[in-house]
Order: sequence, then C-alpha cells, then structure tokens
Amino acid sequence: MRSTFRALAVSGLLGLAATQAPAQTLTMAVGAPVTSLDPHYHQLSPNNAAASMIFSRLVETDDRARSVPGLAESWRAVEPTVWEFKLRAGVRFHNGREFTAEDVAYTLARVPNVPNSPASFTVFVRPIVRVEVVDPLTIRLHTRTPYPLLPMDMTNIYILDRETHEGGSTERFNSGELAVGTGPFRVVRHANGDRIELERNDQYFGDRPAFQRVNYRMITNDAARTAALMAGDVDVIDQVPTADLSRMRNDSRLALYETTGLRLIFLWTDHSREDATPFVTDNDGRPMARNPLKDIRVRRALSMAIDRPNMVGRVMEGAATATGQFLAEGVTSHIPGYPVPRFDPDGARRLLAEAGFPQGFRITLHGPNDRYPNDARIIQAVGQMWTRIGVRTTVEALTWPTYIGRAGRAEFSSFLMGWGMNPDGSHPLRNLIACPNRDTGLGASNRGRYCNAELDRGLEESSQMLDEEARQTRLIELERMALDDVALIPLHIQTNIWAARRGFAVTPRADELTRAQDVRPASAPAAAR
Repeated sequence: MRSTFRALAVSGLLGLAATQAPAQTLTMAVGAPVTSLDPHYHQLSPNNAAASMIFSRLVETDDRARSVPGLAESWRAVEPTVWEFKLRAGVRFHNGREFTAEDVAYTLARVPNVPNSPASFTVFVRPIVRVEVVDPLTIRLHTRTPYPLLPMDMTNIYILDRETHEGGSTERFNSGELAVGTGPFRVVRHANGDRIELERNDQYFGDRPAFQRVNYRMITNDAARTAALMAGDVDVIDQVPTADLSRMRNDSRLALYETTGLRLIFLWTDHSREDATPFVTDNDGRPMARNPLKDIRVRRALSMAIDRPNMVGRVMEGAATATGQFLAEGVTSHIPGYPVPRFDPDGARRLLAEAGFPQGFRITLHGPNDRYPNDARIIQAVGQMWTRIGVRTTVEALTWPTYIGRAGRAEFSSFLMGWGMNPDGSHPLRNLIACPNRDTGLGASNRGRYCNAELDRGLEESSQMLDEEARQTRLIELERMALDDVALIPLHIQTNIWAARRGFAVTPRADELTRAQDVRPASAPAAAR
C-alpha cells in the first residue's frame, strides 16, 4: 500500500508534553459489540479486535495491514506446495504453557470444526492438506497445489494452546475461562455485550503495551459514546459520529486520529430466489411471481439511482470515499480507472422499463442501526433515491444481533452490509462473491447468495499462481466480472476515525481494529516493530 493509509493526527494537543505520570488504566469505548471471545467462531471485525489483544497469529499485520512477523519469525516456500514457518522461541501462553508447533497444528485442525459459526474462518485453512511438525519450533504446511496466499491467510488465524483448549466450547471462551492466549493482554473479566476487563501480559513477546489495565467498554449508542468521552468517563472512542467531527476538531481537549480504511459499505440484493423474494411486491402490495433482483438491468438501475458523492458529503459528512469497487486506490488489487457508478435516475428508469417494470415495484431495504457509522441514515437516503425512480422503498433498521442473524439466514431481499478487507482482491472474492460452499469455506459471508461458476473457476486458478503480477492481473479481471454483474452494490469506503482525550494518542489502523496496544501517552513515541 502507498500513501492511502497516511494517518492524520488532528489537534493542537500533540505539541503538549505530559505534565504528570500517565495513568495505569486505559478506558476505551467501542461502537460495535464483541459477540464472542472464541477467536474462531465469527469472522467479524469487533471480535477480531478483541482477539488481537488476547491471542496472537503466526503472521501479524501492521497499521497499514502489511504482513509482519508474529508467532512465526519467518516463513518461506520450501517447495511450490510447502510453506515452512519458523516459530518464535520462549513464547508462553497466559497460563504459563509453552508455545510450540503442536499448538499451531491443533489450531488449524480446530478452525473448520467450530459449531454454529455464523461466518467461518474455514476458507483460510482449507487449502492446507497436511500439517507437518518438523520440530517444536518449525512447522510445514502442505497444500494440494501451489498456494501463494498462505502467509496472508495466516493473518486471520489466532493460535490456541492444544492442552488448554482441546475440547473447549465457544461458551467457555465467552465466560473468560478459555480466553487464554499469547497476546499482550490477559482477560480478567468478560461481561458479554458490556465490557472486557484486561490486564497487561508482562511476558508478551512483542512491544510492551503502555497501560497495565484496560477497561474495554461497548457503547453502541453514538451520543452516549461521545458523551462518555467528553465527560472523561472514557479515554478513547472509535467510530466517531460524523455529526461530531467538526466540533471535535476544534476542541483543544481532544485529538482525532484518522486513516483511509479497508471497510467497504455496500448493498446486497437477493440472488438466491428465482421466484418471489420476501420483501418485494407489486405496487398494490401483492407478491410477485418472479424476483426482479435476479435481472441485471434492475440491479444496475438500483445502483445508478444512488448519488454516492452526495451521500458521502451529506450523510457521511466527508468521512468516506465514494466507490464502485471493493478496494481503495493505492491498495493491491484496486482496479485502475474503474468508475464510481454515475448518478443517473433517468437511465435507471429506462433500465427498469426494459426489464418489464415501467411502473417499478415495492421493496423493503433492511439495515442495522448500531453497527456502522450512519448505517440507519444510509439506508434512509438510499430508500429515498430508489423511491424517486419508481422503486417505492420502505426502510427497516434493526439492532445488530437481530439483523446479522436474519441476514445470515437469507431472510432479506435488499440490505446494507460492511466488510473489512485484507489488502488483496482475493479476500472479497473468496468471502463475499464465491458461491457459498461449506466444504471449501468459500462464500462464508456471501449473504446475498450470489453464484457465478465461471468466476469461481477463475478464483481457483488465481489462487495457484505463483507469479504475483499475473495473479493480480487475474484478480482484477475477476473483480471486474463480479462488479459488472452487480454481484453487490458498492457505496463507499469508510474513513476510520478515533477520538482521544488530552494525554492519549492512538495509532490509527487501516483494518479499523480498536486495540489497547495501539494507545499510548500522547508524549510517548510510537513503539517500533
């Protein structure tokens, strides 16, 4: 990645030196709930953020989402189908047990066998056909075909201890009993949906966190989260409400830390049903015999009806970048010159008429009201735009736990979603676009149930390409294929923003993970890795 992820520190306080010793307790408030402390249960950014404070990965990522050594000090392809990882010596789990290659082997076997996972991590381990423990600090991962993505895939897998975790249930992780890793913090208490209390792991192999204790609170209401910061009840918040940005930029008691992110906000439409889809009717409210969303002309019309720059300016108040593709400019696999869809309501009406809907139809657009910045306002704005082209839209916003469960069961016809990307086109293609397949793990988060066999074949082909330039060329072709087919409707890429009180500084991350180890006293330099 290039300068896309340049962090901006916005405040007059950065020139101020600390006048007293920093507090030993850090209190943070995050805008999205952590739904599980089992690091293999649900592929969800808030869960990954919590996991990254407690557990460690073979390959870690820096603030720009670049791969860096973690539990593995180095890795290399010793053969086209064999990756060797040299493990870090002297690492211990929070309970004192020594980390070895056997723990890696156990972890990789556990990932595809976590019961009831709503968004599995299986896709990241399925290419591995054999795990070879060479010695306690060397492990080789064998793949059926050449597989250049394996080190990047390992940035998604948190390593567990075989003896501690074998046979352990997700419920025991959530209780805190099994929330035992090698990460920079250990769990003291977990109040599900409310807070996680942590203490520093002074035996951590990496950079020592600045704070001894952490109170990691979940405050999903934007106004309440901001009020807690202003009152001094918390030191740092994420998902800064865009309505508060102007005021915060001019408040000398606060600092904002920003970076262009990897999260795409987009709309799904129902690709799974040929006949009636549950939230689409004719203009008299009667169910329709066929699903209009299966017609590419209808999907294109819905996309053309959205004024993305206007939404970024008015709804997101500038804290996003309008897009027509998966990844931001400057990120690997960004499609050069691929345009933001032009706002063209007249063209959208013509496409609807060509598709056999000159008078439009009725639809309900669903979305969360407590997960992404301005999520409820986004669907309200889209609903108004769709209504103007004759697709009379009712908007229904739900709380995240209810919403994500229903979305996973394919209960909606059109709905808002966000996805935090790895900086490679294979990530959205494998997770969001590939045909859902439990055996391979592909399409694990494809909640629109889009399926294109030709694209899947191309994706499999690209995953075996060792020539990086050729692989990227192929991935960009596949991204174009999905976007031209309106597999989903991109809206914008979020700007990740944190706010901190005087005396606290945050290293903003492209992957938007809010982690205690990224906060330090404002006068202290960022630790180098």
